[in-house]
Amino acid sequence: MHSHTLDGWRHEHVFLGAAHDRNEKRTWLVVGLTAAMMVVEIAGGSIFGSMALLADGWHMSTHAGALAIAAFAYRFARNHARDPRFAFGTGKLGDLAGFTSAIVLALIALAIGYESAVRLLQPVPIHYDEAIAIAVVGLGVNLVSAWLLGGEHHHDHGHDHDHDDHDDHHHHHHDHNLRAAYWHVLADALTSVLAIAGLLAARFYGWTFLDPLIGIVGAVVIARWAWGLIRDAGAVLLDAAPNRVLAEAIRGKLEIGHDRIADLHVWRLGPGHNAAIVSLVADDPAPVEHYKERLEHIEGLSHVTIEVHRCAGQH
Repeated sequence: MHSHTLDGWRHEHVFLGAAHDRNEKRTWLVVGLTAAMMVVEIAGGSIFGSMALLADGWHMSTHAGALAIAAFAYRFARNHARDPRFAFGTGKLGDLAGFTSAIVLALIALAIGYESAVRLLQPVPIHYDEAIAIAVVGLGVNLVSAWLLGGEHHHDHGHDHDHDDHDDHHHHHHDHNLRAAYWHVLADALTSVLAIAGLLAARFYGWTFLDPLIGIVGAVVIARWAWGLIRDAGAVLLDAAPNRVLAEAIRGKLEIGHDRIADLHVWRLGPGHNAAIVSLVADDPAPVEHYKERLEHIEGLSHVTIEVHRCAGQH
């Protein structure tokens, strides 16, 4: 068979999310905003002698680094989407970046918790007016960044192992890279809110213990977000079955009459894209194309390999 006759049988393995380019642009914009706020906080902390602002500025630098990882992951995935070295494209690079960012987020939570515990035992003097002013500006930047990243699409149901079918279907469409960037921005916003509350309480009521205590609470919340992202992105990297709904839909379309699925593997290739390898046993097998046509209208099923075996024995 001549090579040119194979062109009609070949297909691309580009499994990037539908909003990949938009998400990349918005992530780069958020990187710029976060980096600018980081510089302001570090400069403000140095000028006003505020360790709280200085510490938060360096803490924000880790978020800027994690957001930069997300932005570079989008760019690399786009530039190498058709690189034949990647067997199923670069759609899962976002999950790898999301997993990495989640690890960074967990380390940030640990650092905040440790620093807060130290300050609870050994209070440090705080320049309240300057610290509150810059914390308010930081909160504004974080809220704008969260809006840019479209936070309404990244809520966490909080389940550990017992996702229902609706949640499974929802997580199948998650862009874990964007979700990681969103959690980093939200973690910054949370720490800003908690810092403002603690600083105001200490400023007007003398409750200096409240600032580090609130920091510990914030660290616990951020750690929980990090764990949820580590769990979900890690499952994708390990090729865990994306959801029960998709597997049952495939069975419903193929197990007709005496046709039965002997082996089924379903895994995620990228946001909104899944692959399936099906081993089908049939009394009177039809051509493979016939079975693929049955699966054409299943949402999110982007790459299908089917092998058909004739059943020689009884049913």
